[in-house]
Amino acid sequence: MTAVGCGDDQIPADIVVVAVGTVPNVELARLAGIRIGESGGIWVDDHQRTSVEGVYAGGDCAESVHRLSGRPVNIHLGTYANRHGRVAGLNIGGGDVAFPGVLGTAITKVLDIEIARTGLTEREARELGREPAIVEFDARTAAGYWPESRRMRMRAIADRGSRQLIGAQLFGGRGAGKRIDALALAIWNEMTVDDLVNADLSYAPPFSGVWDPVLHAARLLVGELGD
Repeated sequence: MTAVGCGDDQIPADIVVVAVGTVPNVELARLAGIRIGESGGIWVDDHQRTSVEGVYAGGDCAESVHRLSGRPVNIHLGTYANRHGRVAGLNIGGGDVAFPGVLGTAITKVLDIEIARTGLTEREARELGREPAIVEFDARTAAGYWPESRRMRMRAIADRGSRQLIGAQLFGGRGAGKRIDALALAIWNEMTVDDLVNADLSYAPPFSGVWDPVLHAARLLVGELGD
């Protein structure tokens, strides 16, 4: 391949990634009279119960509730499928367990580039009527002088009113991607950027600079929001 067509233009390219997305296969549920939610997935309550008594659903075909927006979402991740299954199984067995919602935390790898996201994007935050504070910066996966240090770029988003971290996206070399977990945990626990900037994260030159990119994101957001 030498190029990809885009309207009347030809864009030179060595590799083209076609990301068409996925949709839940809910036709069997629809035929059975089970309610389909506004996201296109099967509607379930917080115990994974469908609209039909005695029938539970989970996985890629089922909805979840986004913890930040409160809206139903249909996100296809193995992590959610496993947790849905656990909640459904416990409740089928007589338990009383609620599924707590999702943040859309995801990670992938394209060649040598690690890519990850969690929470809300800027567009999603604005659609919800939030006023986001946004910082975007370059960082390193390890101390800059460390031979295996790789470049990374991070965007972090906080809510101006509450000062809570509400979203993050990043990409970079080996060691970049899993930093999304610390950011997801901060969002999950409704931490403000003031809390996060003082978090006791580990440090050694092979793993990060003295200011880990997660802490640096919080520090920049504190500056963006003002003391």
